[in-house]
Amino acid sequence: MFNCRSNSIDIETYSDIDLTKCGVYRYAESPAFEILLFGYSVDGGEVTVIDLAQGEQIPDEILDALTDETITKWAFNANFERVCLSKYLRDLGRSLDLFYDNHPLSTEMARYLNPAGWRCTMVWAATMGLPLSLKDVGSILKLEDQKMDEGKMLIKYFSVPCTPTKTNGGRTRNLPADAPDKWTTFIAYNKRDVEVEMAIQQKLSGFPVPESVWDEYHIDQEINDRGVRVDMYLVKNAIDMDGRSRKELTAAMRRITSLSNPNSIQQMKQWLADNGLETDTLGKKAVAALLRDAPPELAEVLELRQQLAKSSVKKYQAMENCVCDDGRCHGMFQFYGANRTGRWAGRLIQMQNLPQNHLPDLAEARALVCSGDFDSVKLLYEDVPDTLSQLIRTAFIPKDGQKFYVADFSAIEARVIAWYAGEKWRQEVFDRGGDIYCASASQMFHVPVEKHGVNGHLRQKGKIAELALGYGGSVGALKSVGALEMGLSEEELQPLVDAWRQSNPHIVKFWWDVDRAVTEVVKQHKTVHCYGLILSYQSGMLLITLPSRRNLVYVRPKIGTNRYGGQCIAYEGIGATKKWERLDSYGPKFVENIVQATSRDILCNSMKTLRCSSIVMHIHDELVIEADPEVSLDVLCEQMGRVPDWTPGLKLRADGYICDFYMKD
Repeated sequence: MFNCRSNSIDIETYSDIDLTKCGVYRYAESPAFEILLFGYSVDGGEVTVIDLAQGEQIPDEILDALTDETITKWAFNANFERVCLSKYLRDLGRSLDLFYDNHPLSTEMARYLNPAGWRCTMVWAATMGLPLSLKDVGSILKLEDQKMDEGKMLIKYFSVPCTPTKTNGGRTRNLPADAPDKWTTFIAYNKRDVEVEMAIQQKLSGFPVPESVWDEYHIDQEINDRGVRVDMYLVKNAIDMDGRSRKELTAAMRRITSLSNPNSIQQMKQWLADNGLETDTLGKKAVAALLRDAPPELAEVLELRQQLAKSSVKKYQAMENCVCDDGRCHGMFQFYGANRTGRWAGRLIQMQNLPQNHLPDLAEARALVCSGDFDSVKLLYEDVPDTLSQLIRTAFIPKDGQKFYVADFSAIEARVIAWYAGEKWRQEVFDRGGDIYCASASQMFHVPVEKHGVNGHLRQKGKIAELALGYGGSVGALKSVGALEMGLSEEELQPLVDAWRQSNPHIVKFWWDVDRAVTEVVKQHKTVHCYGLILSYQSGMLLITLPSRRNLVYVRPKIGTNRYGGQCIAYEGIGATKKWERLDSYGPKFVENIVQATSRDILCNSMKTLRCSSIVMHIHDELVIEADPEVSLDVLCEQMGRVPDWTPGLKLRADGYICDFYMKD
């Protein structure tokens, strides 16, 4: 009788679909897809590799374990193994769990293995502030056995199509028989990956992932499995229209400038200079600034340049690449993608940075694009690229007979930081449903401020201050959120910083109390309690335990010196260069992590509350649910806005709207 508690798994696969562009869900749907090697270990024992490409078979008891939720399956980036093995089992004719998303309201037959039985070593590493790469994690943890460097070359050789040449006999794929020595190394590589994954588990065993976080991971996998429907009529016509628009815009620029390639930044900068307009960059902000004073003939070229610079078509192309046979895009959300806070990162279509929509007749514009009526779009809206950009959100649609319910938290980070710091005037504003931008401006300038009313012009300053200054930002932060472009003068910026800080003394105190607490913990390796947080030092890690009991982890912290010569906390992590390096931090930055992580935990709490709803997307602090039109929006928002029991006194509110296609209300 086969008896085990867990299996560690790693697979090597082949498909003619580009995994990086299309994602694993589309990748595994290809008729050419197959699993080449299946490496596994039972309960931490010796690793076995099944050579499926050469006719070996996975033992029945291991196949049975894949569909047994009581047996834990471990893998690094387990979503890949789970989705690929789902396809493999379906092809074998094996049934999967009927309720693929693990809730009783599901009536759809399973396409994927139930995530409830899976754990991801990559997620575990991410909870410890480590990278999302098996090789990098192994290196940082100084494992005895490291991931083999030959892997990238072997995957390129065996796992993707090859170019036919005279040398290789015109073949489009390399098989084991074409390079037996490489295949033997590939088997060793697969075996080593399982060993490295198990070594990571062993190394991190002193820092187990809370069951509540695994539950969040399973909800994330359910959302990725469910996917979201895409209107392919809109997508295909938008791509065609963009191509036609670009040709016309390029031709117009060529007529005016006589440049051989008016899309060339270097040629365009030189042409502008020759016509009396010097610029170091043609970035969006720079061109907008040039347009304010440019003579008409140059302004026309700059406006054409702005239209050509729109990258709307890339989002549509990403949708076309990753849409699956069911007409839905899957796998767009990376759990713990921002590993210091645990927030999600976008994948494939990058939902986190969709353009906003401001067209008053959005549905009409959408209908014209769906019908392929380029001339009408150009006639009515003039700027075709901008129109297509504003319609990107509307490409996501609910399934027939249902609608999208979009709900998000109102000013979640502003509420959370006020709750932590005990900034009572802000909490009172939220309690009575007030406008935080007006209230902030009123507090700063000591006059009443009403939106579209008395002293309404000050609201913009309150908004700019709220967006830029909550985490220790100063003049530079105001500039980065566009203060100068919004009409503020350089002379107004420092007084605005001073006024905001004077109006929020408890938040400023929160920054520096956290700074002192972190410094004390790192220097003395002790535990400090403050603001409902627990700061501690364990095994070379700084831990900040949030009210949700989840940890923020900072690797190998020490007291350092920042670029200004002052004292700071330095720790190791992924920096702006996407490389593992030593990073500087200080109180306000730690507070930013704490507030954003807590906001993320509140969103997860709402996901758990609404688990039996069909969540198809989530963007920042917003949930998008596919539901029957008879569902009550008020009830849904009430459920989303429930305050977790670990944030007593927090003033939380969710607002929402219903739509026939995704949009920003």
